[in-house]
Amino acid sequence: MLSFQRIYDRRDGRSVSGEPTSQLTNAIKISALEKAHFVLFAPLCGKLPFQMTLELNLMPARRVYLDNSATTPVDPRVAAAMARAVVEVFGNASSVHGFGQQARAAIDRARREVAALIGARQNEIVFTSGGTEANNLAIRGLCEASTTHGRHIITSAIEHPSVAGVCVELEKRGWEVTRLPVYGNGIVRAEDLTEALRPDTVLITIMSANNEIGTVQPISAIGSLVREKRAAGQRNLWFHTDAVQAAGRLSLNVDELGCDLLTISGHKLYAPKGIGALYVRRGTRLHGQNVGGHQERERRAGTENVPGIVAFGEAAKLAREELEQRSLHDRGLRDRFEAAVRHRISDVVMNGDPDQRLGHLSNISFRFIEGEGLLINLDLEGVAVSTGSACSSGTLEPSPVIRALGLDDELARGSIRFSFGKDNTDADVDYAVEVLARAVERLRALSPLTLVSHGLHG
Repeated sequence: MLSFQRIYDRRDGRSVSGEPTSQLTNAIKISALEKAHFVLFAPLCGKLPFQMTLELNLMPARRVYLDNSATTPVDPRVAAAMARAVVEVFGNASSVHGFGQQARAAIDRARREVAALIGARQNEIVFTSGGTEANNLAIRGLCEASTTHGRHIITSAIEHPSVAGVCVELEKRGWEVTRLPVYGNGIVRAEDLTEALRPDTVLITIMSANNEIGTVQPISAIGSLVREKRAAGQRNLWFHTDAVQAAGRLSLNVDELGCDLLTISGHKLYAPKGIGALYVRRGTRLHGQNVGGHQERERRAGTENVPGIVAFGEAAKLAREELEQRSLHDRGLRDRFEAAVRHRISDVVMNGDPDQRLGHLSNISFRFIEGEGLLINLDLEGVAVSTGSACSSGTLEPSPVIRALGLDDELARGSIRFSFGKDNTDADVDYAVEVLARAVERLRALSPLTLVSHGLHG
């Protein structure tokens, strides 16, 4: 939806900004006039182009990262552990010699730490390349192993694309998928799940916490329902939860949750990208999606990424040890931010349940403006946020998660996700609110939607 033209310093014609990120027609384009004066052109709703002069610094005085739900910066302690593994633990973990066994031992230590983070057994952890692969392995693997028992899946209307996309693909193969609504608060209801269950249902896949609005789903209640159904004779019913956003932010125990499969990803808890894991409860059958090797107990073939796994283990250990401290810190920043936004900016809608949500995340819709335009204004002032899932960027459609709350297209397109992390400070929050208030005021001043809302257009 967004497109940057090259930005030039008019004094010498030197290019100072990047290549186009998209070539879509309805785009926001920024071009230089002189020094740090810019004109912003935007066709709102496909018409009524306007222009607005902005005084912006090419190098913002402050840079504030508030997109920790998309990814987190690597913790220096995690980076140090990974660096040591890169240099010192270079053996192939499948080799029987000493170098290989050193690598195997490092993987085993990391596996124990990841298991401890979610209250699992060490041999129930399968390392993957990340959350998307883990979700694919869980859903495809379980369904392909269960076709003789049924072909029905239950999921929610607000799942991450790596879950929603797999369900769509399975529908093309003849599977039936029931998508539970989430209503205005963004939370599924156990009674809807009970009504949706059928004798041929083999999988329930409901995320632990939503990646856009942060709402925490009733996973323990769903787990209890699954146990009841099994006790009543429906033994081939399985429960998967995508806990990528929840792990490291909520206290998780797979036995208390009652899930059979659980997905986590390293880069959401201050580890590098490219490493994740799937918890597989003992007795749960999966068809492997990667074949050609015996690694990960035949469930995920391929030479193990030892440095990534070591980093993941260190990050899991730190997340478990610092969980309470981080949670209090993040929640304090979010509450400070939301209170200031309500005080400084009118016509905002806080999306999702105000209480049953992750402590680090705030999703807000700003009336009369488009979220993409606001995002670019904030980015030019050094504040990084997002308009939704980082895995579904580039689409012109309103956020399906916000639409699932029953909100209209204007509010869905005007939503911004602010997600705080352990390295953020009160000063970051105060700066972000100041920049946000100015940006909203500028955009609303020239928005046709604002004029219509005040009766100035027929």
